[in-house]
Amino acid sequence: MTKQNVVPVEAVAAITVAAVAGSSPLFPYPPPRAYGRRKYLSQLELGGGRIGSWVESMKASSPTHAKATAAPPSGDAAVDEQSAWVVRHPSALNKFEQIMSASKGKQIVMFMDYDGTLSPIVDDPDSAFMSDAMREAVRDVARYFPTAIVSGRCLEKVINFVRLADLYYAGSHGMDIKGPTRPRHAKARAKPVLFQPASEFLPMIDAVHKALLERTKSTPGARVENNKFCVSVHFRCVDEKSWSSLFEQVRCVLKEYPKLRLTQGRKVLEIRPTIKWDKGKALEFLLESLGFANCKNVMPVYIGDDRTDEDAFKVLRDRGQGFGILVSKFPKETNAAYSLQEPSEASAHGPLLGTLSYLLCDVKDFLVRLVEWKKACSKVQVA
Repeated sequence: MTKQNVVPVEAVAAITVAAVAGSSPLFPYPPPRAYGRRKYLSQLELGGGRIGSWVESMKASSPTHAKATAAPPSGDAAVDEQSAWVVRHPSALNKFEQIMSASKGKQIVMFMDYDGTLSPIVDDPDSAFMSDAMREAVRDVARYFPTAIVSGRCLEKVINFVRLADLYYAGSHGMDIKGPTRPRHAKARAKPVLFQPASEFLPMIDAVHKALLERTKSTPGARVENNKFCVSVHFRCVDEKSWSSLFEQVRCVLKEYPKLRLTQGRKVLEIRPTIKWDKGKALEFLLESLGFANCKNVMPVYIGDDRTDEDAFKVLRDRGQGFGILVSKFPKETNAAYSLQEPSEASAHGPLLGTLSYLLCDVKDFLVRLVEWKKACSKVQVA
């Protein structure tokens, strides 16, 4: 990437890229022993013959689907498959010392998804709150390392959820990026950024949002969310019998907008501009904004749970620099090197402390351990 993409906070860069984003098909979010069976659809297929494939993909990622919520299959084959996957993508907690050894002498830069990574996946997208303990862990990480939240949510929503000032935020899958006014960790000549590579699509996104609100109102449980540079159609609360008709509703609207494409995330259909920009591009842009684009002594770490995070995992894998950590309960095909367990909602009988309280999870434990490691290293250096 070039220097022209680093923009002072006083100005907004509107860069139009005509190429359609290309991402390798992956197998998202089925239970164990299912992730190698079929390819996953990444672009809208207007031909009627592909609708069934989309619906099957929706089933695989939906919490209302029996297979997705069932206990892992038993037997030696299931155990062997799980064990083989863990060997390929070991726990980042279990391999913590190895990871820290590889980062010796390098600047760690942290990137994290929000939903399903810092907060549990919940039925109501507006109730995806992170716990106070998780927020404290993220705050501590940001004190010691450059830290960014990269989310499919609109920028304002993810900022309101996280409520931490010293972070970089990338909303709408990286199409809306904002940095802190006074960067703590950026190199001397790096500037605060406000970057919106898809600003020309805003009127179109607004029109599609309104059309989808009208079109899907007959489908109980459907939730249409305007994330500024993309539109999300949540089907996690839609009865399985209505998934085909919901997909048809979305498909009919998008026929009128060839400059937009349909992708699928975790329990959501997402409408995005056809520009070559994704979470991986956002990661590269933020590294450059921080002054680390061409550094050999930088260690980017990206933690995420969604299929859209695979673009960032792939960038790190292709760079041969840093690594991805997949947050998942089940084996999935992934470009990430390591894995962690995802956050989960607390029991309905659990304590409520201010906001909703959540069970401790691997992600928080990893962040806490990372800060403890950094503090210990600082003490050794002072001594």
